[in-house]
Amino acid sequence: MALWGGRFSESSDIKFKQFNNSLYIDYRLIKEDIQSSIAWSKVLCNVNILTNEEQKLIEKTLYWILEKYLNNSEKVLSSGAEDIHSFIENILIDKIGNIGKKLYTGRSRNDQIATDLKLWCKNKSKIICKKILQLQSIFLSQARLYQDSIIPGYTHLQKAQPITFSYWCLAYIEMLERDRLRVLDVVKRLDYSPLGSGSISGTSWNINRKKLAELMGFTSVTKNALDSVSDRDFILDILFTASTSMMHLSRFSEDLIFYNSGEVNFIELSDSITSGSSLMPQKKNPDILELIRGKCSGVYGSLFSTFTLLKGLPLSYNKDFQEDKKYLFQGLDIWEECLRMSKLVLKNMRLDTERARVLAEEGYGNATELADYLVRKGISFRDSHHISGKIVLESIRQNKFLEELDLVTLKKFCPVIKKDIYQDLTLEACLEKRNIVGGVSKKQIKIALDCVAQRLLILEK
Repeated sequence: MALWGGRFSESSDIKFKQFNNSLYIDYRLIKEDIQSSIAWSKVLCNVNILTNEEQKLIEKTLYWILEKYLNNSEKVLSSGAEDIHSFIENILIDKIGNIGKKLYTGRSRNDQIATDLKLWCKNKSKIICKKILQLQSIFLSQARLYQDSIIPGYTHLQKAQPITFSYWCLAYIEMLERDRLRVLDVVKRLDYSPLGSGSISGTSWNINRKKLAELMGFTSVTKNALDSVSDRDFILDILFTASTSMMHLSRFSEDLIFYNSGEVNFIELSDSITSGSSLMPQKKNPDILELIRGKCSGVYGSLFSTFTLLKGLPLSYNKDFQEDKKYLFQGLDIWEECLRMSKLVLKNMRLDTERARVLAEEGYGNATELADYLVRKGISFRDSHHISGKIVLESIRQNKFLEELDLVTLKKFCPVIKKDIYQDLTLEACLEKRNIVGGVSKKQIKIALDCVAQRLLILEK
């Protein structure tokens, strides 16, 4: 029986009923709907709608429904119910009769679904944060493994300056940490219970909404019922966070696709996470990384679909909101999956340290060190930059590295250059001179890795 059938003298057209039903998507809210329903049953005792015995019976039956149907989605979906709320209500009333009908006093599906969605986002956020920490932990392990391994750093996809692989890992740990903190910020903003808002203007029953919020684990309550039942900002917030994080995972994928390419080739991906070509026997393709990069668009699509859904809606509740769950679930499912796949990639890759070092030696990544050397000899940076550029041009002409040019040649460009220049042009010197917070020196990398390890140890407890 429809929850709203009393007003209507005709039954719904079967095609409209199928079009109108949302159980196929909101069945995933069964845990949250039962959580909020149990909390609601407890506050109904305070206004004498339920006796203590009736509340305990309702709570016991709701837990029975959760245990029976939480992992039995096929049974739920085949029930023919309009949505998860009506599914639970129908089962509850079938089990305990008129006592079950009392539970829905003073509560609308409008505030019910807004509450369930916030609870779902809170629960999903915990899972996402755990996945982020796990991925950071794998980055940390790889950073430790290849702590002193030098690779080329790039700007504009051109070799720029040498860095270490651990430094590259630390960059993504930083990105992921911002993602984790954004999730926590979203949870802080959504941590206000809308339950008790009714349809749009609150409930006439003297419900203690703060107590109700505490029963569900919310920090406090929303302040305006009209806004509360139609607020979906928290969905936009968490989808924006997902989109930003997916952008980071897409960049990570692009880096490894590039490092794994035949032209660069200092990263090898395991056979277990690559695939081949149906035509070319020699191919070993980084499909897993390309899929992570590609799935980023799906999360963006969820965000912008939700923006488009909301942009023209008048206050307050509209049936359009039925579509928001589809975008929310889709976006966060993709995000969680890609965090998991990124972890799999990192665990199953190998760095060719010798090949990486050779590439770092190419491209004149030590030219900045040459310019800085001249500055220490009293030449302005602009002039030293120009001189260093001329020396690079000569090195290219001779097909040599900067450190392979003899001292006589170097002095032709600047007479202040002495033999001590060569100690400044090694890859190790290029790294060690950047001994500043956030720099790439061994000391700074060790400090950064230790800080990450300490933080992860605390957060993973």
